[in-house]
Amino acid sequence: MNDSARRDGTPDRDGASDASTPERQKKRPNKKVAAAAYSKRTESRKPGGKSGYPRVAPKNSGSKPGKSPKPERKTTAAPTISNAKPARHQHTDGPRPHVAPEDGVRLQKVLAQAGVASRRAAEQLIDEGRVEVDGRIVTEQGVRVDPEVAVVRVDGTRVVIKADLVHIALNKPRGWQSTMSDDLGRPCIGDIVSERVQAGQRLFHVGRLDADTEGLILLTNDGDLAHRLMHPSVEVSKTYLATVQGVLDRDAGKKLRSGVELDDGPAKVDSYAVLDVNEGKTLVKVVLHEGRKHIVRRLFDSVGFPVKRLVRTDIGAVALGDQRPGTLRVLGRGEVGSLYGAVGL
Repeated sequence: MNDSARRDGTPDRDGASDASTPERQKKRPNKKVAAAAYSKRTESRKPGGKSGYPRVAPKNSGSKPGKSPKPERKTTAAPTISNAKPARHQHTDGPRPHVAPEDGVRLQKVLAQAGVASRRAAEQLIDEGRVEVDGRIVTEQGVRVDPEVAVVRVDGTRVVIKADLVHIALNKPRGWQSTMSDDLGRPCIGDIVSERVQAGQRLFHVGRLDADTEGLILLTNDGDLAHRLMHPSVEVSKTYLATVQGVLDRDAGKKLRSGVELDDGPAKVDSYAVLDVNEGKTLVKVVLHEGRKHIVRRLFDSVGFPVKRLVRTDIGAVALGDQRPGTLRVLGRGEVGSLYGAVGL
C-alpha cells in the first residue's frame, strides 16, 4: 500500500509526506527571522524609540481608554495690588531741559529774586527736595537755569521767575468799559493802566465785565495764561455778590442750582447763599464757572428776580478783598501760582 497511514489507521492528507522536501521548506517561513522582524517593528513604535517619535507620558490608570490625559493646569501666583498713591514727582535724575550750566542763573538766586525765600532758605528748600525745574526735582546746589524758559515749582506751585511777566488785580468801577481803549471816549480800564502801557507793558484783560458790573478783573502780559483762563473748557470758579429785587425764595434757589434754559443753552450756578434781606431786596452770594455774556443777570432774570447791583469778588484763589474801586494790585506769588495751576501751566 503506497499511501502512508497514521498509527491510528487513518490515512494522511495529500502531500503531507512531502513536508520535508526542499520545496516545502522554501514555502514555510523561518520562525527566527519572523520573530526578529516583529520585534524590530514593535520597537520602532515604542515612545522614544529609534523612529524619533517623542516620548509620550504613560496614561493615568483612572483615565478612560482612547482619550489622551488632560494637560495639567499651570497655577500662577495672584498679582500683588498696591493701594499706595504714586509719588507726586517721579523723575529725579536724567537730563533736564532749560538748565544752563554756564550762562544761566543759580537756582537759589532765581528763587530769591522771585520772592520765594532768601538765598539761604532757598538752599534749604533745594536740599529738602521741594524745588523742581521742568518737572524734575533738583537736590544739588549750584544748578543754573534759564529764567526765560525754565518752569520752576516749589511744593508743586509754580513760581514766576521771568522778570517781565506782570499779573495785576484791578477793581473795575461801575460804569467803566472792560477795554483798553474806547472810540467813544468813555472811561475804560486802559485809562487806569495807561502809565504801564506807555512804559512798554503790553497788558491783556482776562475776560470782560459789562459796564454796570463792578469788581475784580485780571490784567497780565502772559498770553498763554490769559487765553486759558478765558477758554470755556477751563472751569475756573468766579464769585459774585448780587443784589436782586425781591425776597429770593427757596424755589428760585433750587431752579438756579438745577439749571434753567437760556437762549444760548442751559445754565446753572455751582452754589448760592442768601446773605441779607433788606427793604425788599436780597443780597446773594453766587459761585459759578461759566463766562457767558451777562450770565449772572440772565440767570436771575429767568427765575423772576432781576439784578440791581453786581460785584465780582473772586476769580479762583484771587480775591478782591478790601481793594478800592479803580485801584491796582500786583498779585502775590501764591495767587499767581494758583492761577497757573488752575489752567495746567
